Amino acid sequence: MPMKKLSAIFIVLVVLLSLPIASPVPQRHGIDYSKPLYAEDVKIGHKITVDYIPKAGGFRGGRGGGTSTTTAATGILGEPVEGEKYAIVIGIADYPGTSSDLQYTDDDALLVYNTLINVYGFKPENIILLLNMDASFYNIYNAVMELKSKVQPGDEVVFYFSGHGSTGRAEDGDNEIIDEAIVTHDGNPDGSFLLIWDGQLRAWFEDFPTDRIIFIFDSCYSGGMTDLAADGRIVIMASGEREFSLESAEWGHGQFTYYFFLEGINEGYADLYDHDGDPATPDVTVEEAFDYAFANCERQTPVIADGFTNDLLP
Repeated sequence: MPMKKLSAIFIVLVVLLSLPIASPVPQRHGIDYSKPLYAEDVKIGHKITVDYIPKAGGFRGGRGGGTSTTTAATGILGEPVEGEKYAIVIGIADYPGTSSDLQYTDDDALLVYNTLINVYGFKPENIILLLNMDASFYNIYNAVMELKSKVQPGDEVVFYFSGHGSTGRAEDGDNEIIDEAIVTHDGNPDGSFLLIWDGQLRAWFEDFPTDRIIFIFDSCYSGGMTDLAADGRIVIMASGEREFSLESAEWGHGQFTYYFFLEGINEGYADLYDHDGDPATPDVTVEEAFDYAFANCERQTPVIADGFTNDLLP
């Protein structure tokens, strides 16, 4: 074989060997979870844009300020993160067509992105931000697989989604009669979209290198995303599994994200317990922020599945 041809083959082999090895496609029950799944009786839960809902005297905590009506926060700080912190932050306001558009879900994602960096010290290069048309089914899948390939034991992962939710009967490998899903940007103006089902998302995060994962869904019907619950994980859902989520110009965000992230964390209203010994420094845990949002949200009931021991400070 001529030397030039051998040299060309050698170069190709070197290039191929230098490429990153993709994470294996998650498959269970004979289902290829890397692709959109078949489902019937699909119902899109359109997040509702409303006028401001006056509060009859909401919970404005801060240390010593009062208590919420739920008890997610114990006041005892759990184990701190040992490694790197990563996040996938998704917000979809501009869906295909106009009938499914939202106003503030991309603003929700930007608020979360900035909160993770400025309050909790996440590195910008460790956050995958997917807004509007970038939040496609395969971009979200690839983002999860990218983190799965680089995250190490002891690291922390946040997965946040703000957009439409959905229900239906999906072939996603779980035993639920009715499944819940998040609605990706892929779709048509007629309102048909590619969905990521709860059992499918669970498969994507199966055998993840770390069990310290926080899922947050600000979407309709999100209370049914408990398929993702496991030891070490926290699943936070903005509404009950048969409820709509709300957004408003008065908040400039989804209602849950406004109370959880903007007031609860950034403005420190949720900071009931002094974990670091410095009363002047807010150190809001995930559970404190949830309690605050739970107490303040109207016409939707936030849900939490907390498998983390004591309270998690990201």
